Formats: sequence, C-alpha cells, structure tokens
Amino acid sequence: MDVLAISGSLRRDSWNSAALRAAEQLLPEDATLRLYDGLKAIPPYDEDDDVEPAPAAVAALRDAIAGADAILFSTPEYNSSVPGALKNAIDWASRPLASNPLRNKPVAVVGASTGAFGAVWAQAELRKVLAATGARVVEGEVAIGHAPTRFDAEGFLVDRQLRRQLEEVVETLVDATRDRLARAA
Repeated sequence: MDVLAISGSLRRDSWNSAALRAAEQLLPEDATLRLYDGLKAIPPYDEDDDVEPAPAAVAALRDAIAGADAILFSTPEYNSSVPGALKNAIDWASRPLASNPLRNKPVAVVGASTGAFGAVWAQAELRKVLAATGARVVEGEVAIGHAPTRFDAEGFLVDRQLRRQLEEVVETLVDATRDRLARAA
C-alpha cells in the first residue's frame, strides 16, 4: 500500500512534515509513505492554464495522487484556515471534477501548529474541500498544538496521547484503503 503524504507547510523544518514522518513510523509493514515535496512549485490556479499538457508541477502532483492508494494530509493553520499553497494544489488536483485523481481516494487530515489549537479550523476546512472534490475523507483528527513542545530535536513525536491519536487516524486510513483495494480486486 502506497500512502502519499502532503504537508501544507512550505517551511523546511515544518512541524506538519514532522507529523507525517511520525505517521510513517506507525504504518503497517506492507505500507510505505512517500512525502510529496513539490507544493512550492505549483503555479496559482488559472483555468486558462488548465490545459493539456498541464504545467509540469501540476502533472507531477496529479500523477503522485493518482499513483497513491491513499493520502495523508497534515496542515498548519494560517489566518484560521488552510494555507494558500495547499488549497491551490487541491484546486489543481480537483480538475476535472468527474475524473480527478482525488475522486474516491481515501484521505485523512491531521494538523500541527505553534498555537494552542493544533490547526483544528484548518483541518475542518481541508476536510470540507477534500470532500467536495470527491475524496473519501476518513474519520479522525489529530490536533498537535504547541508543536515545538510535542517533538524532540530529531522530530520524534514525544507526546504519547497525540502519538496514539495519530496511530488511530493512520489505522483508519489503512483500513479504508484496504477495503477500497479489496473491492477493486
């Protein structure tokens, strides 16, 4: 099982990327996690540019999503919502709506922030946007608030309760993906 991990943060030492690396440690042995790193290269969505062939960064994103069995998003919260770069990427990936690579794809959303609430509003917004694209958004939430205190110097998620919550979300995503793959076989 191939899980694509998309961090909504462009920052090199992102807490959201650290959350995705923590999730990788919780995957079963038959699953792999690929951290997508092309978010910064995706141009602003413009319907005039949404032609074939798609811009290279957009084609790479769509291919990465299409090639994955599931997607795990981790988002920070900017001004009480989803970061623009992440929303923009989903806008590109969601076209055309009827056949986009997110359609029927199991996805999960978690989030980390330096503030107290762990990006809960951004997570809710992201779930809404993903559902509108036709993705199968699984239940579960992990809100990693005060993120700098939740990870050690190597990026390990040291908060046991948050680690358990992350494990539950990963298990739910894996189970939904296994169900989808079994139905497709």
